[in-house]
Amino acid sequence: MPLVLALNVFVQLAFVVHAYRSGAPRYWVFVILAFPVAGCAAYYLLEVFPRSREALTVRRAARELARTFDPHKDLRARMDELEVCGSIDNRVALAEQCLASGLAAEAVTLYRSTLAGAFENDPHLRLGLARALVEQGAWDAAADTVERLRRDHPCHKPNDTRLLHARVLEGRGETETALAEYRELAPVFVGLEARCRYGQLLERLERRDEARSAFDAAVTQAKRNASPVAAEARWAKLARDRLGALSRQ
Repeated sequence: MPLVLALNVFVQLAFVVHAYRSGAPRYWVFVILAFPVAGCAAYYLLEVFPRSREALTVRRAARELARTFDPHKDLRARMDELEVCGSIDNRVALAEQCLASGLAAEAVTLYRSTLAGAFENDPHLRLGLARALVEQGAWDAAADTVERLRRDHPCHKPNDTRLLHARVLEGRGETETALAEYRELAPVFVGLEARCRYGQLLERLERRDEARSAFDAAVTQAKRNASPVAAEARWAKLARDRLGALSRQ
């Protein structure tokens, strides 16, 4: 019995310290001390769990489940918003949803429609158009758009632009130049995409040892900097899957 009591006090103190350090409302200290078991449980469920990695995993799984049952829900919502108001923001939102749904040609059309008047040379919109053109596989138009971005807006998301440039080179079959671009970009790019695309190109070229090294670096980075962003989770899974496959060869 004394051991159980001591353990209970230790748990309460741990939750009290967490409440102070995390900046939680001070009434939680009273709740934890007044109701040892129920108070700790309530604090965990209402304050700790919603900010935890487990909660992010649960929310991501719920989104994926909802997308499985209704994969075009977000796309329909963006189309409804555009019908109500044809603003540039709504066109961009619909274009991004089109890209997420694999409708690159439609995204290109929407982004082109935004590049007029005062927004004709907007770097954010130009970058979106370049991404859509790359996803469409329109390599010549994508190359022109990327080159214009690098010339007119060299400080606007330069690494994102470099990644698109590398993808254009890869799409055009300029593999060695693309590899060099990926190799330089991978260590400084925020996120896993550059490393993973570098590894994928190496694997397609049957340079398995180098590909394994690239995917291993991506897996290590994912473990070190876990991200709640769905796209990053997909790249992390791809890196783990390809590393496992290459390790078995």
